[in-house]
Amino acid sequence: MMKTILQPLYFKEINEREQGELAEQLDRLKTLYGDEAEFLEPAAVGEKIPEEAQAVLFAQMIGAVFGYGEQIAAIKLPVILMTSEFGTVEMWDWEIAAYLRENLYMDNVFTPYSIRMAKVILRAVSAKQDMRRGGSFLIFQDSPGEGMQAEIFKRFFWWEKECIQRIEESFGVRVIFKSWKEINEKARLTDDGAARKLLKERSGFPCTAGEEAVLRAVKLYMAIRDSIACEENVLGAGSNCLNESFHSDTTPCLAWNWLFEYDHILWACEGDLVSLLSETVLYGALREPLMMTNLYPFLMGMAALKHEKIDSFPQLPDSDNYALGVHCGYFGFAPQSFCTEWTLRPKVLEIVGDEAVAVDCRMACGPVVLAKIHADMKKITVIEAQIEEYVGYPGSDCRNGALIHYKNNSGHRVMESLSSHHAIVIRGDVAPLIGQIGRVYGMEVEIL
Repeated sequence: MMKTILQPLYFKEINEREQGELAEQLDRLKTLYGDEAEFLEPAAVGEKIPEEAQAVLFAQMIGAVFGYGEQIAAIKLPVILMTSEFGTVEMWDWEIAAYLRENLYMDNVFTPYSIRMAKVILRAVSAKQDMRRGGSFLIFQDSPGEGMQAEIFKRFFWWEKECIQRIEESFGVRVIFKSWKEINEKARLTDDGAARKLLKERSGFPCTAGEEAVLRAVKLYMAIRDSIACEENVLGAGSNCLNESFHSDTTPCLAWNWLFEYDHILWACEGDLVSLLSETVLYGALREPLMMTNLYPFLMGMAALKHEKIDSFPQLPDSDNYALGVHCGYFGFAPQSFCTEWTLRPKVLEIVGDEAVAVDCRMACGPVVLAKIHADMKKITVIEAQIEEYVGYPGSDCRNGALIHYKNNSGHRVMESLSSHHAIVIRGDVAPLIGQIGRVYGMEVEIL
């Protein structure tokens, strides 16, 4: 990821002492945020801001700010206040921030109160620009919705031209489509020796799948990797792996793991573009472990359980505020480095081929959020929750699912706010940070 290009601004009224303090503060900020930002030479408020600048930095505030309302209000880039010696906003500047937001109607003023938050804001600015600088999503599919379980898959918005158009218009990301059938044909033609060599180089990951099944998964990775190499600035990839499973003799689970761990490419299970977009926006700024799963709220009853071949949810006193997280037989796909446990296993779902594989993984129990961008691309819903434990049902399509407990007694509000059965699970208490990300992208953030 590129660094955010910051334009530091100062007021011409600063005296000699304040000039020295400003220089010291900029040196501190360069040390703290050198991995996230590139600092241009300071300029006076009112001077032309260079075109390459992506955000404006006030490392120092003085009372003169109140006389520069017109010049500051004209700044359309994010305006970040990091005025304390600790790299955060100085508490004495809250009045200035309120003045800018309320009197000058500026909704682009950021006042990070922790180093972590400041880094998230800077990374969000950079990620947003990266998406607009020719970023692309590569999706492998042929006739989405027409294949397996068509009665389910034909309902999904992420196949629609409207969805693709909204993503491209709102975020600047190109969506490139290639054939799932053809990439699998290419995988089958991949040399066995080359696949075995790569597998040996990257061996050591837990695996209970058979040798032939793993070799097929490696070949698919190699074919997808080569296809990505033919495109510029691919941020994420996905495929219609379930609905069009008849085109493949494997599944892309190992491919998505290796693409992230070795090639730094995000993934989209089932070719879900809105999930891929959500991951790109959120991981690009947070850099926290995340994954996608199906969310089965207890309030849905058998309408949820039938699909997973489960007779009943666990009996819990606060059941309205629980959900089960499960996808493709297990918790869902996540890269190995995000997990406390991770094993490549034989497939569970009947919908995929006999030699297909699936990832059986667990993220750490504890606080998480469930987040997803809405179909209008203008809102992110964030559900504060925690993973309490993992539960499994032998013979079902849930061999190892996450028991997720919503905070704030929000079960019924969740049912009214969900925009998809797919949810992005992010480790940690990151809801306030997502609030900052939403502001960078100009999206409403609803926290439940």
